[in-house]
Amino acid sequence: MNDKVIELQDIVKNYQIGTVIVRALRSVSLTIKRNEYVAIMGPSGSGKSTLMNLIGALDTPTSGSYFLNNTDVSKMADDRLAEIRNKEIGFVFQTFNLLPRYTALENVTLPLIYAGVPKAEREQRAIDVLKQVGLADRMDHKPNELSGGQRQRVAIARALVNKPSIILADEPTGNLDSKTSVDIMGLLDEIHGKGNTVIVVTHEEDIAKHAARIVRLLDGMISSDVPNEKYVKA
Repeated sequence: MNDKVIELQDIVKNYQIGTVIVRALRSVSLTIKRNEYVAIMGPSGSGKSTLMNLIGALDTPTSGSYFLNNTDVSKMADDRLAEIRNKEIGFVFQTFNLLPRYTALENVTLPLIYAGVPKAEREQRAIDVLKQVGLADRMDHKPNELSGGQRQRVAIARALVNKPSIILADEPTGNLDSKTSVDIMGLLDEIHGKGNTVIVVTHEEDIAKHAARIVRLLDGMISSDVPNEKYVKA
């Protein structure tokens, strides 16, 4: 069995802004194996957000190949990309991205609606993942009735509900205080421990230290890719 979940080969991404071409990624090659825990780091403008969008199949490269679970997604049409994305990747964003008028339970069931899962199964799976993230008593609450940490837990539950192979977390603690950040990273550690591939995009060293491997970007290129010597498996 091929244990590579992500394989980027010579990825280039250029954007045109007016008459200027911005070279966001310059020949990036990266392989991530099943159940790895990887942090992607870099200063503002380093290309880490562009790389995250490509890994998350939210964008396609200018050139190069991207294999996601052995499927070449680098030249896929948008509707097929959306299908792969919904099935293979669970997203956790800094700003939570919850719908304000929906309860925690309703927010978590959304990816399953898109996937065509029947209503009874949707609800049961959403309940199960909300229990997993410690929100059994908050399922009927709307986002404005939850703390920042609880909202991020809802977002993590939503990321897990489709049973994706990859959890992609973009600055997952960026809007949280330090104690809540520790709790959320502990939860991501547990999720990794249960078999998910976890990729965290961050500019914070104390968040990156949770990962087993740290990939650093600078000026659109990988400047280092090394094991985290202080990594302790959860």
